[in-house]
Amino acid sequence: MNTTSATTCRRVPWNKGRLIGQKLPLKLKEIWAIRIRLQLAERLRDLALFNIAIDSKLRGCDLVSLKVNDIAQGGNIFHRAIVMQQKTHRPVQFEITEQTRQALQGWIASHQLASSHHLFPSRSMNTLHMSTRQYARIVVKWVRSIGLDPTAYGTHTMRRTKATLIYRRTKNLRAVQLLLGHTKLENTVRYLGIEVDDALDIADQTEV
Repeated sequence: MNTTSATTCRRVPWNKGRLIGQKLPLKLKEIWAIRIRLQLAERLRDLALFNIAIDSKLRGCDLVSLKVNDIAQGGNIFHRAIVMQQKTHRPVQFEITEQTRQALQGWIASHQLASSHHLFPSRSMNTLHMSTRQYARIVVKWVRSIGLDPTAYGTHTMRRTKATLIYRRTKNLRAVQLLLGHTKLENTVRYLGIEVDDALDIADQTEV
């Protein structure tokens, strides 16, 4: 066996010891538990990031790339915004709720962000905005702060949370597809794992 082959064989698999699969969405009480902790700690950036992540349902790469002018104009936060997705190169719209607008205004004012600035600038001189890796580390801190297992949650937790709540409330798959910016309905079905959830709900309601 040559040196290259030996090195390849000794390489530790990237997913060794990790929980792989769909990341769990947050429940409503968990959303508020994290939000209240961030409010009490006056963590303006994290509160704004948490709220816009929930509202926008954006992938991490699109979320950290947001600029102030994507969500605001002249100091006023939009009620609805639209961004171009990096993965699909298709636009997706999202709502910005009142509490999220307040959190964003507080963060933008405190950091004196201009319209052309990234909404969540990097603290490193090498990049203009927060990296997806940094965002992932922040999400871990959030879920850990309320006693959740961080291996079961991740950045896709933030993307899935509101979409899952909307589906469970309305059962409107097409609406959720549009909100997530999926090109195919079957992608939405797989992403939410709703077939399994619905089957379990039916089983729970069936007495034998």
